[in-house]
Amino acid sequence: MPEIRPVTRDNWRELSKLSVREDQREFVASNLYSIAEAQFGEDIPGEGHWDMTPFGIYDGDTPVGFLMIGHNFDARKFQGFVIRLMVDEKYQGKGYGRFGMNWILEHFRADVRVKTVGISYEPHNEGARKLYASLGFVETGEIEDGEAIAALNLRS
Repeated sequence: MPEIRPVTRDNWRELSKLSVREDQREFVASNLYSIAEAQFGEDIPGEGHWDMTPFGIYDGDTPVGFLMIGHNFDARKFQGFVIRLMVDEKYQGKGYGRFGMNWILEHFRADVRVKTVGISYEPHNEGARKLYASLGFVETGEIEDGEAIAALNLRS
């Protein structure tokens, strides 16, 4: 049974070694970059500061994927954001991406401050588009930094 674990000083190196297929590298930042980014978060004009938290997806003791979520409870549009989701090339097609997304959505649903969750992805990444749509995300029609934006309303 897969599980989600926080990134720690004991596992960040093994998680940073995970990689997607060559033809997918343009779709997602490296895990090492994401782990560094999580240390500082991001200030977005008009929205304020986003705190970021990275996690590993494990099957037993084997790291198989990586995800990172963001929170900004004061933001108007999204209070939660799926910042990264990747599954190592050796473990793709086995349900780990869907498992990670379901965990993320459970996490956001458990916090009443998160009303809407956002996600962004390369417009021609059909695998991501289909996965996110199957979980209820709806494209907003916006493109930010070359990526399509989709939203999932959890509560009003």
